[in-house]
Amino acid sequence: MIKRMFVCAALVWLTSAGCLAQTAPATKNPSFDEVINSRRSVRSYDATKKISEAEVRELIKAAQDAPSWANQQPTRYYVAMSEEKLLAVQNLVGGNKSRIAAAPVLIVSTFERGKSGFFRDEPSNEVGDGWGAYDNGLSDCYLILKARAMGFDTLIMGMRDAEGLRKLFAIPDTETIMAVIALGYRAQEPVRPNRKALDDILKIY
Repeated sequence: MIKRMFVCAALVWLTSAGCLAQTAPATKNPSFDEVINSRRSVRSYDATKKISEAEVRELIKAAQDAPSWANQQPTRYYVAMSEEKLLAVQNLVGGNKSRIAAAPVLIVSTFERGKSGFFRDEPSNEVGDGWGAYDNGLSDCYLILKARAMGFDTLIMGMRDAEGLRKLFAIPDTETIMAVIALGYRAQEPVRPNRKALDDILKIY
């Protein structure tokens, strides 16, 4: 009995002294439903929280897994993280400037024309380069969902000065500039807008 009490007392002392390794609580990866249900277009960011270059690379790597026409992978990304580039991009997104002022990362999304939707330099159907925009949208979708899975928030902005962005990032004339995507952490919980009734957008035959 005395020996057992001595062992117990020793274990208590070692634990309180930090001599035994503490097991960190396991982090739970969000389910796909949790990702899509919590994703919002966020228009207010927490200026105290930053995102690393390694995290941005992980994000874009996930976007690369999006499907594309004949695996052409036409989407390109130009990322502003320095103070100089962030301020420059903020001045090129119109009325969204104040909404994304605290976002630590701004991403310009483009696609190479003449790739998706083409065969031997000829459009495969009437959509033409619209397939490039389609593939770009798929890549951006993967990006924003991966961002949410990593705990980040996003805002896809269509209001942008394309030529100003082209000059700022030396984007080739062969690429169409689609959107600017803000990346950061939400400063407050956004409201979920209503969705249309399913039968308003669905016809099953």
